[in-house]
Amino acid sequence: MEISSFPFPTQEDYLSPNFFSFFQDFDLPATDTTTATASAFAFQPLPKKRRTDDFDFDFDPVVEDILSKFLGFDNQEENPFSSQHTTQPLENQSVFDFSNQQMQTTKPLEGNNNKRGRQDSTEFITTSDDSNSQPLQQQRRLWVKDRSKAWWEQCNSPDFPEDEFKKAFKMSRATFYMICEELESVVTKKDTMLRQAIPVRQRVAVCIWRLATGEPLREVSKRFGLGISTCHKLVLEVCTAIKSVLMPKFVQWPNDNKMNEIKQEFQMLSGMPNVGGSIYTTHVPIIAPKVSVAAYFNKRHTERNQKTSYSVTVQGVVDPNGVFTDVCIGWPGSMSDDKVLEKSALYQRANRGLLKDFWVVGNSGFPLMDWVLPPYTRQNLTWTQHAFNEKVGEIQKVAKEAFMRMKARWSCLQKRTEVKLQDLPVVLGACCVLHNICEMRGEELSQELRFDLFDDEMVTENIVRSMNAVQARDQIAHKLLHQNHAATNFL
Repeated sequence: MEISSFPFPTQEDYLSPNFFSFFQDFDLPATDTTTATASAFAFQPLPKKRRTDDFDFDFDPVVEDILSKFLGFDNQEENPFSSQHTTQPLENQSVFDFSNQQMQTTKPLEGNNNKRGRQDSTEFITTSDDSNSQPLQQQRRLWVKDRSKAWWEQCNSPDFPEDEFKKAFKMSRATFYMICEELESVVTKKDTMLRQAIPVRQRVAVCIWRLATGEPLREVSKRFGLGISTCHKLVLEVCTAIKSVLMPKFVQWPNDNKMNEIKQEFQMLSGMPNVGGSIYTTHVPIIAPKVSVAAYFNKRHTERNQKTSYSVTVQGVVDPNGVFTDVCIGWPGSMSDDKVLEKSALYQRANRGLLKDFWVVGNSGFPLMDWVLPPYTRQNLTWTQHAFNEKVGEIQKVAKEAFMRMKARWSCLQKRTEVKLQDLPVVLGACCVLHNICEMRGEELSQELRFDLFDDEMVTENIVRSMNAVQARDQIAHKLLHQNHAATNFL
């Protein structure tokens, strides 16, 4: 590629009266006609163009005094513009080098009207390798609001009472430290030149306290001495880390050996054989979304509470200890339990034939399938069917109690959350993981936090989807009655 040459103006080009009008000499005597002035000026010999190397900086005394005052030189300091000032030869030195030299020799101006001095508001940065090194440059001024961290520093102190810590974070200090250690590699941030990174424990504490109390971000900001936007960011970051790091470890579908243990425990509890889990679906209230409002409208909660309600669903399968083995989160609240089940990964695994030789017991909102066992729903039930429904209710109570403890421990699930709809599945998934951690580590829930969990059950339209399952359920009900496992509370 060639570069075309540009014809630079010659001396003859300066003869045009249209050009010199941009460079009028104000010292010329005024004439009657513009043409005479132009001619007189045009034929004057042009001064030789001076190079930057020949710039000798010989200023008029008045100009010298103005520049000295403008750049802030004191009388005691050496003035580079004074005639007495001797400088090094400026050969091979450009104007840019000269300007950089002047910037290094000037001092920042200090005004008397400033509320805060410049020197008091800036800090210097020194290298960490050499302790005797001089300050290199001025650090940028940081306009950070001074917030009190007294509450968090008190909670983080080893002298803080264990009961108060558990009351605040709904878990013991040992469990909290274990979570911090698991998330440390993902949550840790590096210090920068501008500020120090927030410690891992404080990051995790912001998220857990927000989930445990359901308090608004304004209150979280006051407790931990952080900005509101910073607290919101920390909650989402820690919840994402919990979902990606801890969920594969603490929310697992049981293997064959674990499944046999679960079957035995459920049989000891209810007398019903081959039960591999108890399934339940709850609703989490949300603020009216901006899109698909009708899909998230909860008609049953609206009629019961006499207030327009919107929600998302959380479906979970639990073992006899109330630990989640499978969760399906985030489907709109207008969907029935059987529709949510069809959208779950559990349903897809069952269609591939991976769920065999056990039952997942559900309520009347679930259909009767080869692996799902709901109660009888028709009227005029026999004694055998009544007894069977009671045993199903005992197993269902395990799942319902698990969801009650999760909502009681993480109070944010009981209130209309401020989290955006696209971020809500991550937050709900983190609550399920933290619930499992507390249950596995034997974290007891305070009696005052317990409440009656109520979710409206809607009987599915197509309640029977397998005739083999109908016969299998009748046989189970008959054995329960004749083996004296069935109760008679219905009489």
